[in-house]
Amino acid sequence: MSFMKTNKKLYTIVALIWAGSLVLSVLAYMVVLSPQQKRKQEVETEFAKTKQKYDSVIEMSQEETKARFKEELESLQNKLKDFAVDYEDSPNLTFDISQIANEKKVESFSIKTQEDSRNSVALGLKYLQENQIIINFAGDFNQFATFLNTLERNRPAVFVDNFKITRSQRDELGHKVNMKLAVFVRKQQES
Repeated sequence: MSFMKTNKKLYTIVALIWAGSLVLSVLAYMVVLSPQQKRKQEVETEFAKTKQKYDSVIEMSQEETKARFKEELESLQNKLKDFAVDYEDSPNLTFDISQIANEKKVESFSIKTQEDSRNSVALGLKYLQENQIIINFAGDFNQFATFLNTLERNRPAVFVDNFKITRSQRDELGHKVNMKLAVFVRKQQES
C-alpha cells in the first residue's frame, strides 16, 4: 500500500510540476514572445513598403518606364482637352457656339460670357475656373433639340446648367430659349 501511496504522491507532484510549467510557459509567451511577434510583423510590413518604394524608384529610373509615363501623361492631357479649354482659346468657344447656332438657323441669337472665379475658389479648383455662357435665341423645338444635341457633343464639354423655353404668342415666331452653360477653362499660368 505504501508503494501505491508513494506512486500517487509522485504522480501528483509530477502533475503539479507540469501544470506549473505550463502556466509559466503561457505567461512567458504572453509577456515575452507575443510582443516580439507583433513587432516582427510591424518590421516586416515596414520592410515591404520600403522595398516597394525602392523598386518603384529603380523602375522609374529606367528609360522604358520614363517613355511609358510620358505617353500616359500626354494621353491624360489629351483627355483633359475633352473637358477643359485653354485660357487663350476660351474666346474661340463663343465663336464656335455662334457657328453652331448659324448652322441650326436659330433666330435672334445672342451670346454672353462671364467668368465665375469665386465659384472656382469655392469648389477648390486650383488649375481650372468655370466660365458661364448665357445664350438667348428663338426657334422651334426641333431647332432647340438639334442645337442642344450638337452642344452636348462639342469638345471641350459644355455643361447645360439650366434652360428656359418661353412659348411664343404667335405661331410664326419661334419660342424664346434662354440657356445658361458652364465650361471649364484652364486658369492662365503666371510666368
